[in-house]
Amino acid sequence: MLGLNSHDLKMFIVIALLTLAAPILLNPFPDASALGESFNAGYPALMQRFVIFGILVIGFNLLFGLTGYLSFGHAAFLGIGSYAAVWMFKLLSYNIIPAILLSVIVAGLVSVVIGYVSLRRSGIYFSILTLAFAQMMYAIAYSDLLGRMFGITVTNGETGLQVYNDDPQILMSAGDPTVPHLFGITMNGSSTWNVGGWSFIFQNGYYLSAIFMIAAFYLSIRIFRSPFGLMLRAIKSNQTRMHYTGLNTKPYMLAAFVISGMYAGLAGGLLSAMDPLTGAERMFWTASGEIVVMSILGGVGTLIGPVLGAGLIKYLENIVSKINDGILHNWFAFMPDWLDNLLVTIIHPFIGKGWHLTLGLLFMAVVIFLPGGLVEGGQRIGRLFRRKKSTDAADGATKPAE
Repeated sequence: MLGLNSHDLKMFIVIALLTLAAPILLNPFPDASALGESFNAGYPALMQRFVIFGILVIGFNLLFGLTGYLSFGHAAFLGIGSYAAVWMFKLLSYNIIPAILLSVIVAGLVSVVIGYVSLRRSGIYFSILTLAFAQMMYAIAYSDLLGRMFGITVTNGETGLQVYNDDPQILMSAGDPTVPHLFGITMNGSSTWNVGGWSFIFQNGYYLSAIFMIAAFYLSIRIFRSPFGLMLRAIKSNQTRMHYTGLNTKPYMLAAFVISGMYAGLAGGLLSAMDPLTGAERMFWTASGEIVVMSILGGVGTLIGPVLGAGLIKYLENIVSKINDGILHNWFAFMPDWLDNLLVTIIHPFIGKGWHLTLGLLFMAVVIFLPGGLVEGGQRIGRLFRRKKSTDAADGATKPAE
């Protein structure tokens, strides 16, 4: 079905159902409760980031996971896609279709150029080249160098590119929404379902991004299982041996790099569709490093791992970072004052602005104990339960009848 084997089909269905049900699953606690205020993540702005960065790391995994070529410059394509989308809003209209199409196309064209040059080297030299290109793109965007060269505004420098009332928007007509929309369906439009103490928000923008992520995940499965994917795995295994057989691996590598860049462009276009303001910070080297960490945390080379890693980091960034000492004191209010203060003092460095410390410790633990990322952890737990189940069955079979 859908060209997938039974295992891949089950995994795809599970991912699709979890993604579509996320507004409910990510609000496990009543909204007004202390746990709900601290840990619920089912609000649109965060859920959009879950799926958009999921698309980004799925594409990155097609390059790094399949070929072993580590790019430290993928945030450049994310930023390029964002700028291209905002320019479509400025020139044509707020309809997101032209914006997203141009985001993917422009990111693909730029990735052809960067990939052609960078793939002339391998290993750490390839990584450094991609980092250098990304920083060049960041510097050009931050200084609006192209705008100063041609006497126009291209990226609007450090202020960021946005849509103004005097922009051409030649396809806009009376009555069209003045916010990003899909043929009149606004991205910020939503409906709310109130059940008891819970409030579930179903936003148009989230579900559009979710559909794109589900499609991107399906395409990644097909690529992983295709002859092209097998060729990329062979390159990762032993590229030198591939050369000795007379096979030119460069076209395969460049194709993987371009596809990965187009995924990033799509993610950038969706970010601008959710919020039509983009700045150069999306292209900075720390953003590229975050993409690498997402993939490693989830499990490089696995289908579902990078998505899990992206979700975990965005959760820590938006949930753990907002916990403060006041919230901690509320949690431990039932304890004696001395124990309450002691626990708050111990936990304080790991919350709020210190959420990066929590992420760093988690990253170290995964690298040391779970080299395969969260996916390996899930596989170990699954094997443990299967072993226990088989042991119980064997004990039941050998137990003498009464």
